Amino acid sequence: MKYFGAPQIMWNLFETSFTKKLTKVFNIPEAEAKSIKRKAKKSYKKIIAKLPDFEKGDSFVINIFSCSTLIAYVQNMPKRPSVDELTVYYRESMMTPLLKKICKINGKKRYTEKDHNVMQKTAAKRWGDRNPYSWSFDFLPYKDNKGYECRFSTCGICKLMNVYGLGDLTPAMCSLDYDMAKASGVTKFVRQYTLASGGPYCDCGYIPKK
Repeated sequence: MKYFGAPQIMWNLFETSFTKKLTKVFNIPEAEAKSIKRKAKKSYKKIIAKLPDFEKGDSFVINIFSCSTLIAYVQNMPKRPSVDELTVYYRESMMTPLLKKICKINGKKRYTEKDHNVMQKTAAKRWGDRNPYSWSFDFLPYKDNKGYECRFSTCGICKLMNVYGLGDLTPAMCSLDYDMAKASGVTKFVRQYTLASGGPYCDCGYIPKK
């Protein structure tokens, strides 16, 4: 996959946040944080270059760009962070005003008939069956129109993190699902298992708030 295009846009959108949070979360001096950013950008390009091309319409590729950004920064940190530290860092870096706004916009569409149709069609694509860096899931509506669950059998983030020896840190990324649901203002996110933690699948439950 080439760096130019969507991967470059994704980097440009979040590089400032990922760099500033190095100082806020890890107390890394600003000058050193900027140096890490420059090194991380080179690492990011290398990670993207090794990825296969995704099928047209595969919306999960954005998740891989986020994961690639995190890996690039972790590779160039002065020391390996713990899961708890990385959870805070990733949340602080990703939950920018722009992403919070997107979560609210998406929240207004959730639980509508159109939303259910889109989820059913997306589930039918099963991109992860053909691309180890993408996702496959089943769409499972709850009874009485009380939300739904997306049950994932494959996870591109798990694959990519394992490739770079960071599999034990994957739960730091999984936790963002709760933050994004909270930012939507309309959803309670529930989960029992994650593939990253050795579960049989990754269940993402979306329940509308009263």
